[in-house]
Parts: sequence; structure tokens; C-alpha cells
Amino acid sequence: MHPGWLSNAYLVADEEGGAAVFVDSGAEVGPLVTAVERWGATPAAILRTHSHHDHVVNEDYLAGRYRIEVVAEPGEWDFGTMHVRGVATPGHSDDMVAFVFGDELVLTGDTLFKDAVGGGDPELVRRSVMDSFMTLPDEMRVLPGHTDETTIGRERGRNPFVRVWTGAEPEGSERVRVGGRDATLLVWSPDYDGKGKAWVRFDDDGDDAIVGGSRVER
Repeated sequence: MHPGWLSNAYLVADEEGGAAVFVDSGAEVGPLVTAVERWGATPAAILRTHSHHDHVVNEDYLAGRYRIEVVAEPGEWDFGTMHVRGVATPGHSDDMVAFVFGDELVLTGDTLFKDAVGGGDPELVRRSVMDSFMTLPDEMRVLPGHTDETTIGRERGRNPFVRVWTGAEPEGSERVRVGGRDATLLVWSPDYDGKGKAWVRFDDDGDDAIVGGSRVER
């Protein structure tokens, strides 16, 4: 994890001496290179969840060091014994792709976090979370683009956004201001940066937005 951006980079291998893939490259990659050597693994690709700077800054270095290509689109691939599905999950960014490793792992990029979701178009984020992630098994590990690991089951039961989208909790009604505009706070959640995440509906045009908590005057 990058100490400032709090963005994660991962190395996933099927077994010691087997195939491996990197997922994103925004964090310091030294520990990942060390893991490649310790496991005797052979990197096969870099899987990119999206092209924001804090997730790709070391991509050229890894691609050049291991002479591997970047995969950044939906599809299906086999790396050694690992079967990986790339699923389009737009909302936070138009190019967001999640990577599902068999029935064990899902790398969610900046769409689903522990207790929160990514900022962006609320309807696109909702569809990506509910249609792509909440259909996965509860026990599946979630490795997000920032900070802490979680599971599908935990987020199904405890993520404030998911609870409202499933009807387990009602939308909120607290009055707030965002960027000088009056709004209703529909959901408030913790977020990986400690500042919170909010889904709001603006009075002036009825539009919804998912924004960082630091923008909300409560």
C-alpha cells in the first residue's frame, strides 16, 4: 500500500514456482518483486483495474522488467492454473475493470471498499456493486484498490451503501450542504481515508452524487 495515496498493488500466484500476475502498480513494488523471487514465480501479466495515476505509476517499470503486457479490459484468461474473469464495473471511472480469480478472490479496484464504495455516478456504481459483486459468494475475499481487505458477505451485511440498495435500510433524510448547494444525505459511510463517503441528492436539480465526506457540511 502506498503510504500517501493508500492505494494497493498486488501479486497473485497459483503456487510456488508457478504463474503470477500483478494487479495494479500504484504502491511501492519492491515487496512484490521480492515475492516473485521468493516464490520462484513467473509473472505473466499486469492486470489494471483503471488508469488513475495512483494505480498505474509503476506499470511501465513492471512491464519492462518482466516483459509482460498490461490487461485492462473485460475478458477471460488462464494464467497457470488460475482462471481470471475481467468484469466491467464502471462508475468511479469509465474504464474500471474488476478481476475475479475463480471462486476465491475478487480485485474490485475503486468500486467496492470495506464499508464504502467509490465516488462517481451513483447509478453506475450501484449497478456495478449489486450486479457484479453482490452476486458473488459471501466467502469470497475482496481485495480493493485502497486499504483493507474484506469479504462479499461482510459488505453485503454491513456496508451502508449496500444495505440501502438492498432495502435493508431506508435512505437517509439529513439536510446537508455540499459545495455551497443544499442537499439531502441519503447514505453516510466510513471510508478508507478516514473522511467518510456520502451519497447525496441536490435540491436544485434533483441530481445524485457520491462524494468524499470532506465535501459535506453536516
